[in-house]
Amino acid sequence: MSLALATLLYEWRRYMAAVVALAFSGLLVLAFVGMFMGIGKAFTAQIDRSRADIMVLGPGATALFNGGPSGLPRRLMPLVIGHPEVVEVAPTDGSGGRFQNILPTEDQLNPDPKAAQDRKMEFVMVRVIDAIPGYVTVPTDYSNELVETLRQPYTIAVDQTALGRLGVKLGDKAIYNGKTVTVAAVTTGYPNMMQATIVMSRDTLRMLGEADTGPRVAPLMVKIADPARAEIVAAQLNKLADGKFKAWTRSELAEANEASMFKEQFISIILIFAVIMGGIIGIAITWQTLRGAIMANIKEFASLRALGVSLGSLRLIVMELSFWVGVVGVIGAGVLTWAVAGLASLGGLPMAFPLPLVTMIAIFLLLIAMLSGLMSLGVLKNSQPADLLR
Repeated sequence: MSLALATLLYEWRRYMAAVVALAFSGLLVLAFVGMFMGIGKAFTAQIDRSRADIMVLGPGATALFNGGPSGLPRRLMPLVIGHPEVVEVAPTDGSGGRFQNILPTEDQLNPDPKAAQDRKMEFVMVRVIDAIPGYVTVPTDYSNELVETLRQPYTIAVDQTALGRLGVKLGDKAIYNGKTVTVAAVTTGYPNMMQATIVMSRDTLRMLGEADTGPRVAPLMVKIADPARAEIVAAQLNKLADGKFKAWTRSELAEANEASMFKEQFISIILIFAVIMGGIIGIAITWQTLRGAIMANIKEFASLRALGVSLGSLRLIVMELSFWVGVVGVIGAGVLTWAVAGLASLGGLPMAFPLPLVTMIAIFLLLIAMLSGLMSLGVLKNSQPADLLR
């Protein structure tokens, strides 16, 4: 065991402030990253968990959302369907409108003022599945019973995180765009972060008069016979398209969706601010903690110099000590982030942590620790062997 690591283990109280500062600096940045990535995952959850192996978007789209026009002409669908390895193709249809709950005890002739306060009205987003078990638009975690429930006319599913906002519960009637619908199922794991979302079958959407029948279709979900050949089939479809559309594997599209989150200006500003603040706080506290710890052990360092250890070797010991403080700080940041993510999931807030970003933040914390150690090296000039004689 090195001297630096042994010092950290046996005198950990002196370095605890530096470790805590690094851990909370990492938590500050990771919490913002996880929150924004979680919001993005919430929007794409139904597609990420679908049975589609390939997504077909318009040629100008760089991501599923906020990436330019993602739809394509309906006349191009046969080109995708005609591929010999494609077994199912369906557009990601959807809609949106006004949703209003119906109070079962409300008297229209003598309305109760308190009941009127419970009446809620929200603009909701509609997502569509084909009510066929195992179909390409059906998420993998949808049970066959749920799919069969949505097969019934004018039935909808609502995630548990939206029940309070919409003022409904399982079995309630509600009004969507002037038509009566029934909350026939409640889902979990599809948090409604910014806008409430309801799920219905494509047939119900058609009966509501809102099915997309125009010359353009939404992005296509494509299921192939052998999912392992998704990259090959996507490349073949792109060659057939000749620039008229672009086929993405589901993993490629997921990466593009993550990257598109950071192209949003307000997200970039908040993350840059978090990194700057985390860096300033981490360096200031870690530097002062290391400096104080070295000053407390200055006689020990002077003893080492008296034994012939060079000043350069002592500096290496301090830098190694700073590195180990950084490692422990990274571990602490991971534990705190895990705890915060657990608490957030209990409140219906998903958090996602892409591995490349987590790696970058870990390196960022190590650099803070090393820079703090570098700034503390000047204290070693006080480690004069002659001071031991006083």
